[in-house]
Amino acid sequence: MFKINYNPDVLSCLANLSSDEVFTPPLLANQILDLLPEAIWEDKNVKFLDAACKSGVFLREIAKRLIVGLEKEIPDLQKRLDHIFSNQIYGIAITEMTSLLSRRSTYCSKKADGKYSVTGTFKKEEGNILFKRTEHAWKNGKCEFCGASQGAYDREGELETHAYQFIHTDKPERIFNMRFDVIVGNPPYQMGSDGGTRDIPIYNKFVEQAKKLQPRYLSMIIPSRWMASGLGLTDFRRSMLEDRRVRKLVDYPVASEVFPGVEVKGGVCYFLWERDSEGDCAVTTVRGDDLSGPVDRNLAEHDVFVRDSRALDILRKVQSRQEPSLMEILSVDKEFGWTSNFSGFHNKERPGDVPIYYISKTKRSSGWIERSAIEKSIQLVDTWKVMIPQAYGAGEGIPHQILGQPFVTPNPSVCTQTYLFVHVGSKKAAQSVESYVRTRFLRFLVSMRKITQHATRSTYTWVPQQTWDRTWTDEDLYKKYRLSKDDIAFIESRVRAMDSGDE
Repeated sequence: MFKINYNPDVLSCLANLSSDEVFTPPLLANQILDLLPEAIWEDKNVKFLDAACKSGVFLREIAKRLIVGLEKEIPDLQKRLDHIFSNQIYGIAITEMTSLLSRRSTYCSKKADGKYSVTGTFKKEEGNILFKRTEHAWKNGKCEFCGASQGAYDREGELETHAYQFIHTDKPERIFNMRFDVIVGNPPYQMGSDGGTRDIPIYNKFVEQAKKLQPRYLSMIIPSRWMASGLGLTDFRRSMLEDRRVRKLVDYPVASEVFPGVEVKGGVCYFLWERDSEGDCAVTTVRGDDLSGPVDRNLAEHDVFVRDSRALDILRKVQSRQEPSLMEILSVDKEFGWTSNFSGFHNKERPGDVPIYYISKTKRSSGWIERSAIEKSIQLVDTWKVMIPQAYGAGEGIPHQILGQPFVTPNPSVCTQTYLFVHVGSKKAAQSVESYVRTRFLRFLVSMRKITQHATRSTYTWVPQQTWDRTWTDEDLYKKYRLSKDDIAFIESRVRAMDSGDE
């Protein structure tokens, strides 16, 4: 494989400018390009498209490889440059500013037909890197293409619309009126859908649009949260997991390891999709110096993607007992109907009141509410409960706690959306459940489905129920499920012990 040695350059410095539209460091761009077959760099007929140009780094690095790979076929350097830039590399910029930056990086001139351009073949200043101001297609207050809020993005002419050209069309093939062999890129990740308080992913739309063009190869770097969660990503997750043409996947649970100074909750990943090849996917997981893989895996083995292949053997041992899931006695989101910011309770107990538990400004608190004010899930009020905070850190560092501190609440009790709870019939059973939640074993099973800070109800899918007549310890559970020394060591390298004072 052709390798490039780097001195620090301006595109490395741009990598940490934004946590929304993240610029790609040159080293990362080359790691992604390394997924492509070596022979492609020696083929003068291959056409490349970056569908979301920001700094132009992908086009620049592709050009470097082609300059070397085509040397024998086109010995004259200037003829080789002219051919590569005019016939092989194309881009669609996401903003006018990034179009100028991309042309400067690729052609050494912000105008492709300028005096200092590396090629004299272009007659227009944009060359093969296009930017066209595009408008959203509003319908019922949202864009039909990307889902953006009209209230947030219906802007005056001088403001950027963030209506990205590549995904705001039903016919992306008409942008260049040609077919591409390779599509690469680092698309924008999200947009505010209701004025900025709630973000929606859009990177999935770039992947789906690229597949419509049927390139031979598709490789993009995107957030990893699609693997197990994400607003509106259910169909995308299913399509990715079931697509046997996804042949390579490299996952970084800690995004800052590839995007220095940038936080992307849940990490990032890049993949190679091959139009003409089907089979298991070679999965590699990278966390610091800990590299797992590549391991050939069937991505569709489960409804979500288990990020580390070493966890699969443990999951299979647990599932082989075919025990009922903890979800059967776990509350749903907003079980009693109250959101996290609900404040319709009081601080002093009155006759007939029920205690209510909530979290306000990261502080756990409780108050009182009239029983008559409880209108939803009334049958669960008079149960013993083990409260588990829905939100806890996303788990970038290891070992991690995964879940916040559980605690037992008496019968009767209620809570706001800030908690999920396990409901049982006695104090003894509740204490047993609490001991179980504190185990590394349970929290490890949750971690396989928890990719952001929120542990929703579905993250407990793989947690089996136990008998609620004892205090559970990890040693008991390791023995019950016949976990090996390597299994145990892996669990304990990922999940730290939970002491009573931990938060």
